[in-house]
Amino acid sequence: MPKPKPAFSHLDATGAAKMVDVGHKPVQLRTATAAGELVCQCATIRLLRAQALPKGDVLAAARLAGILAAKRTDELIPLCHGLPLDSIAVDFTVRADRVLISATARTSAKTGVEMEALVAVTIAGLTLYDMMKAVDKTMVLGAVRVTAKTKV
Repeated sequence: MPKPKPAFSHLDATGAAKMVDVGHKPVQLRTATAAGELVCQCATIRLLRAQALPKGDVLAAARLAGILAAKRTDELIPLCHGLPLDSIAVDFTVRADRVLISATARTSAKTGVEMEALVAVTIAGLTLYDMMKAVDKTMVLGAVRVTAKTKV
């Protein structure tokens, strides 16, 4: 006897992709934090710390890019719900050979904000990459993951 197929919330009875109906869920305060890192050459980090990169204040630009991207997540991820973000914070920790990136998103909604936090981290990282690639062609953006989520 064949095993029954699992019911996936993003597939209809025919197997076609669909947006999940969250209309029945209660509005709750939801937060999610994501993290990632951009591994760089140590010389690149020294230029970053000295604010001597050719494209200016790359951390400020990357922070704004991450915030803007989080606000548009539903336009980037096909089955993502549009969420009214209460806040989005993007932060950086500069180490000797990498920039650690974190983003925390908060909403009062019927579904979570993990995707918004992940998109913020990824776009902030890509912006750093774009703004530093003139001095470092070896950078690697990675380890992007959800590190925390809550709902109240």
